Amino acid sequence: MRTAITVTTPERMQELGRRLAAVLRPGDLVLLTGELGAGKTTLTRGLGEGLGVRGAVTSPTFVIARVHPSLHGGPDLVHVDAYRLGGGLDEMEDLDLDVSLPESVVVVEWGDGKVEELSDDRLHVVIERAIGADAAGAEDGGPDERTVTLTGVGERWRDADLAALTAPA
Repeated sequence: MRTAITVTTPERMQELGRRLAAVLRPGDLVLLTGELGAGKTTLTRGLGEGLGVRGAVTSPTFVIARVHPSLHGGPDLVHVDAYRLGGGLDEMEDLDLDVSLPESVVVVEWGDGKVEELSDDRLHVVIERAIGADAAGAEDGGPDERTVTLTGVGERWRDADLAALTAPA
C-alpha cells in the first residue's frame, strides 16, 4: 500500500498528521524520513493532536525519545529521534521501544535502517521537498510544498485505506 500526498504549508502538514492519527492504533510503528526541516516533527505534532496526548510535541533530538501519555485512554505517543544514533537496533535497546510498542504508537524520525526489526508491520513516511533553486521555483505551493509518500509494510497495512488521507479535511 503506497500513497503520495502533496502538502503546501506547515499547517497542512500538521493537519495530515491529525488525519493520519485516526488511522493509527496501538502497536503501530511509523518511520519518518526526510531532510532537516522537511516537516517530520510538524507531522508528528499533528499526530499528537489527533491522538489526544499530553505535552507539546517537539523534536526529541537531544533527549532521543519522549513519551506523550494519552489524555483519554488511547495509545501513548512515543516520539523518537534517531538522527544522532549511528547504530541499528542494538544502540536503541536502552530506549525499550519493544516494550512500549504494543500499547503505543511509536514514531521514529530518521529510523530507516535502524528500527525495522521492531515490527514486521510498519508505516514508512517519506517527506520530500524542493531545495535550492527548485524550492524558489516550486509551482502553486511555493517553497513550503512537500510530497509525503506513505508506504505500509506488512499484514497490518494490507487493507489500510491510506488514499483516504488525500481527501481534504
